[in-house]
Amino acid sequence: QSTGEFQTFQHYFKQINLSLRKKMSAPADQNVQAVDLAQLPVPQLNQLRTQFEEEENMLTQSLAQLKGVQSRFVESQECVAKMSKKDLGKPILVPLTSSMYVPGELANTETVLVDIGTGYHVKMDIAAAKQYFDRIIEYITKKMEVVQKNLVEKDKLRQVTTDILQLKLQAQVQQQQQQAS
Repeated sequence: QSTGEFQTFQHYFKQINLSLRKKMSAPADQNVQAVDLAQLPVPQLNQLRTQFEEEENMLTQSLAQLKGVQSRFVESQECVAKMSKKDLGKPILVPLTSSMYVPGELANTETVLVDIGTGYHVKMDIAAAKQYFDRIIEYITKKMEVVQKNLVEKDKLRQVTTDILQLKLQAQVQQQQQQAS
């Protein structure tokens, strides 16, 4: 029964490998070679599984960072959207650094200074700031979708590698038990 299961899994993994070869044969990946995972020895499968786990962890961290950045832009966008002429003269805290604020007074509700990165700020009217935040949030969302897609693919590859590894280890144990008998 186990030998039949192993052959069924081998057939399944060959189909996955064919699918991977098709993906890897795209023009952008000309230097990538497809490998039949079922043919790899146990140590290489272990190494490959570890590599996929590390890549998954990196992608997970990247996704978390992108979510954090996205939430800060959404918060900034909401703050700009809430500004109105009735807020003129209202007391506020002005950030000098990420942890140091000084008291101030809102002197202008028609323009804002937007941090566009690396310490550069641009003066924009409210409508332009809203559009800027819309574009940035859309861009980050698209990047998050790409990272999420890559994360799912790495997870599938890790799972397939783990399944093949377990099957090979089971086959080795069975072979050792048969030799011992």
